[in-house]
Amino acid sequence: MTILTFHQNWEFKPREATQALHDDFRSSSGWRSATVPGTVQQDLLRHGVIQDPYYGLNEREVQWVGTTDWLYRGTLTVEAGVLAAPHLQLTFEGLDTVSTVFLNGERVLQGDNMFTAHTVDVKGLLQPGENTVWVLFESPLTVGRGREAQGGVRAAWNGDTSRLYLRKAQYHYGWDWGPVILTAGIWKAVRLNAYSVHLSEVHVPAEVTPDLLQAFIPVHVTLTGELGDVEVRVTLRDPQGRAMNAASVTGTRVSSALFEVAAPELWHPSGRGAQPLYTVHVEVRQRGQRLEEKAVRVGLRRVRVVQENVRGEPGSSFTFEVNNEPFFVGGANWIPEHLLLNTVSEAQYRTRLTQAKDANMTMIRVWGGGIYETDAFYDICDELGLLVWQDFMFACGMYPGDETFTQSVRREARQQVKRLRNHASIALWCGNNEDYQIAQAVGAYGPGGDDSKFDAQHLYEVVLRAVCDDLDPTRLYWPGSPYGGADVFDQTVGDRHTWEVWHGPMAPYQEYKQYEGRFVSEFGLMSAPSLDVIEQSMPQEEWYPESETFVHHTRALGPNFKPDGARRLAVYQAENLRGHRNLEEYIYNTQLIQAEAMRYAYRDYRRRFEGPGKHAVSGALVWQLNDCWPVSSWAIIDSLGTAKPAYYSIKRELAPLTAGIHLAGEALETWVCSSLRESRSVELRRYAYSVSGELLGEDVSVLTALPARRTDVPAWPVGGEPRIYFAELVEGGEVVARASHFPEPYKYHDFGPVPLKVEVQPEGSVRLVSDRPAKGVWLSAGPGTAWSDNFLDLRPGEVRTVRLCAPDVQTVRVRALGMMNPLEFGLLAPVSGQ
Repeated sequence: MTILTFHQNWEFKPREATQALHDDFRSSSGWRSATVPGTVQQDLLRHGVIQDPYYGLNEREVQWVGTTDWLYRGTLTVEAGVLAAPHLQLTFEGLDTVSTVFLNGERVLQGDNMFTAHTVDVKGLLQPGENTVWVLFESPLTVGRGREAQGGVRAAWNGDTSRLYLRKAQYHYGWDWGPVILTAGIWKAVRLNAYSVHLSEVHVPAEVTPDLLQAFIPVHVTLTGELGDVEVRVTLRDPQGRAMNAASVTGTRVSSALFEVAAPELWHPSGRGAQPLYTVHVEVRQRGQRLEEKAVRVGLRRVRVVQENVRGEPGSSFTFEVNNEPFFVGGANWIPEHLLLNTVSEAQYRTRLTQAKDANMTMIRVWGGGIYETDAFYDICDELGLLVWQDFMFACGMYPGDETFTQSVRREARQQVKRLRNHASIALWCGNNEDYQIAQAVGAYGPGGDDSKFDAQHLYEVVLRAVCDDLDPTRLYWPGSPYGGADVFDQTVGDRHTWEVWHGPMAPYQEYKQYEGRFVSEFGLMSAPSLDVIEQSMPQEEWYPESETFVHHTRALGPNFKPDGARRLAVYQAENLRGHRNLEEYIYNTQLIQAEAMRYAYRDYRRRFEGPGKHAVSGALVWQLNDCWPVSSWAIIDSLGTAKPAYYSIKRELAPLTAGIHLAGEALETWVCSSLRESRSVELRRYAYSVSGELLGEDVSVLTALPARRTDVPAWPVGGEPRIYFAELVEGGEVVARASHFPEPYKYHDFGPVPLKVEVQPEGSVRLVSDRPAKGVWLSAGPGTAWSDNFLDLRPGEVRTVRLCAPDVQTVRVRALGMMNPLEFGLLAPVSGQ
């Protein structure tokens, strides 16, 4: 088989509507070099035609690009020997979005789905030497609005409502955390396949027996072309690369082999074991000649979603179980890393996903308003042990359900399920994001709803389910998120999106436990990004929270879906903190509130994973892990890759052992959560201090933390006046978990001055001590800096040492709640401070 990639010598230009289309393609003026794979915006930026749409207010100046039709042209040079192959197929792996392709002037393809590959049989159409390829991309906004004019305006949250009629990444139309950048272009690879026999697919639906003692590895190989005298050789290699077994079968359209593995090395989620990956190598030979080969990596594991009675409560659980072990799933929602998707490197994917793993996360939800991610994304999840909740690409809208749209969706779903189903990380397929919720909001679903108005319900409950049942029956298909019960807000069945905090009634974040669900797949609270993001994304005269540019980079939606983020941030600050005095304090305040909200949410949700038969809350996925541009948002990692304080709050609450405390009247409720497989004997230390730092009480006890559940500890009677409480779990003389409670709302109390002693060592460790209780000690050292721990609550006199994972850093800035200005320290001694 010969594979020619077709990525060089492309040109692009805006369509000149006054010319006939073919004349426009043949014209000599207006063309610029194009990047393939790539997008129009990417190349316009490269050529200096537009300014960076992420900077300042430039987004407003580039909207013309999305309302313009664009032309691409290129030359495909093919030798006569290639043309002699029995089969010639030209494949566009991704065209964004409404496209028409011409080969040597003849139309060969029309497409309107960004998520599907398009393959054309070009045998007889190609000629020796140069062949011209033209691609017309029509404006998605123009085409979508034309379809909307015919089909009717449909309800949608976020973006232009015409997006519902096009299978294009929905966040390109703008979201409440992202800009409007309607990309166009050849966004994935272009190749010519010349073959007599083609290895088109390898499916490995591996199965582990319930006792985990044996694995069955069927290998199904699909061939196309001239199959006479074809042999398929399949080799299974263990995670160390050693050949374990092999089979040779006669090549038919679908050939199969079966391997059995005794005592398999099991793939586990991150933190629960290793991630060994077996390799299935397939080789196609004909008359002694190797024609094609492919390798597929496979993780052997059992994944189930258990929905069973919750003892003493209505409804049922929604508990992920891997290798027969139920566990609390902590994780995050994932949005695309950029609007110009081809600018995201594999290294960037690895960095971001490693950050998730390092925060003790075990699941990433690929959200339905973005894209089906690259192969590299899922490969990395396999390697890191991150389970993937995979949405189909529908979000926050009442989509059409006509036959043409349905056929396109079915084709898209089949391609994507086939592409992704071999990955060990895929844990669940989900039909959409919040489409049942918007349907309920408009009376087309839920109590008293008229389902006949919910056209796309057939897509989610019949079409997509049938695709998954046919192509990947080993995993659960879930119709939507949220979904379960007769009401999308049901707290006792399925998964739930908890937006009563921030959206809706803007409930206090301290009340997250009132809005739990069996599996909370979305919740979050906004904050500003780091100062570095602000300084790099807007002019200096706009560096204040009330500026037009700052608000433009805040977004969020409130009543009537108008930008409302700045107001809501102000409300949560006013309820909890004293007012900010400068930009840095504003950033710190919003990030502190986000971090405290996540502490409450993860602490209280995990507390409800109480043990066998009582998995009342089995998971929590924060909205959101990452950002796609410089913005104030719900992300816990900003667009420069810098983790916010909330990241470290979540990391602590998802640790294998955690301590939880809650002040209830004059008693300090205390509990321990464990994700370990075995019991642990630990020492619990509890302390009470005055706000000024006087030790008022101390309690020490020894307890057994039971595995994979919550262990309750007798409450500690305490006084009624404002006090600060700390709890520590000690194992083997080392503090393995900490918890604290400072009196709230924080604005009523003066936590300053903060007498911090900070030593920064040359190797990058930072040693901190405080003579009085310190809340929210935050260390920063530049974009992308990683710390072993951060956003610390310090007990008087304790010594805390954290590691700085960036040895080239020269200075470290430190601040805490109640501190007027940050302190700045050099590597060995204080540079300045107060």
